[in-house]
This record gives sequence, C-alpha cells and structure tokens, in this order.
Amino acid sequence: MICIVDYGMGNLKSVQKSLKYIGAESIITSDADKIKSSDKIILPGVGAFPEAMRNLKKRNLDKILKKEAEAGKPFIGICLGMQLLFDLGEEIEECEGLGLISGKIVKLQGNMKIPHMGWNDLIIEKQCKILKDVPEKSYVYFVHSFYGKLKSKENLNAYSTYGEVDIPAVVSEGNVYGTQFHPEKSGDVGISMLKNFVERAV
Repeated sequence: MICIVDYGMGNLKSVQKSLKYIGAESIITSDADKIKSSDKIILPGVGAFPEAMRNLKKRNLDKILKKEAEAGKPFIGICLGMQLLFDLGEEIEECEGLGLISGKIVKLQGNMKIPHMGWNDLIIEKQCKILKDVPEKSYVYFVHSFYGKLKSKENLNAYSTYGEVDIPAVVSEGNVYGTQFHPEKSGDVGISMLKNFVERAV
C-alpha cells in the first residue's frame, strides 16, 4: 500500500487518481501507524514552505517521515513536497526542512515571469529509478516560485532551464526522490515516472 501524506496542503486526490490509473493501491492519511505500515510514501504539496512544516510538526509527521525515509522506505516528494525534503527553506522566513536532501530552497530571481508556470523540458543529468525509459527533453508541468539549490550535484538527476536558472527538477538520495514539477499533471511522462516509483523504487 502506498501512503499519500495528508498534512492539510496538497493535490492529494489528483495524485491518488493517477496511482489508481496505473493500478496502484493508495491511501490518503495523516495516521502515523498507517504511514509506518505502508510500503511507499508520497509527500505532495501546494503552498508555502513554513506553513507546510508547521502542519507536519503539529501532527508529529516530520519525525515519522524522516525516520521512515532513513530506514530505507521508498519516498517521493512532489512540488512543495520535494522542497520540504531539503535542509532549509527561505520562503517568507528561514525554516528547517526534513533534511533528507542537502541544500536549501531559494526564490526564483531574474528576468523571467514568476511563478514558473507551465510546461518545460527535462535535461537528464544522471539516471535514477524513476527516470527509467523517460526520454531526454520530455516535457513536464511546473508551478512554483522557489527552487532547490543543491549542496552536491550527486543529488541531481534532471533539471529544467527557466530564464537564467537551472532548476533541479528530479533529485534523489538513495531511496528518497523528489520532483519539482507535478508528475500527476504531466501526461504520459509523469504517469511513467509514478509507475517507475511504484514498481522500481524498492
């Protein structure tokens, strides 16, 4: 069973609908025992980094998610959920994240429209399980004003260029994955990545 974490922020139903489409069973929950007994964890998210972390902490989910990820359970963060994997966020106020990916979340700046909203292509830097059979230059759907600055390029699997910024689009650290874009809104390419996470991330 795949657990979609409910912490009051996120496109939970659309993620669940995509999983159902590929035949994967899932549950939307904030229950600690159900999260612990799940096979895989998906952390979606829409909104602001500090509010998201406050919501996780209120439910004691920050510690549970970190413990499950560090124990080796396959874990993926989507959009804001990906950003929460990082050490630190600078949105509104400086705020600690889950610390599963080394780096910080900073504001997009430059001569381009912000938020970055719409389709952009993926440049694959390094393969990982969720990118299996995903073609170079595949288009995926983004909606965000902040992005991840990685401490190490070792965690970078794919990026998209927007204006003057190379945005980490797929990141990973062992069993932990993150996508800055929304795979559930990215057509066949996104569905393929979710299927890879379900079938290959073990």
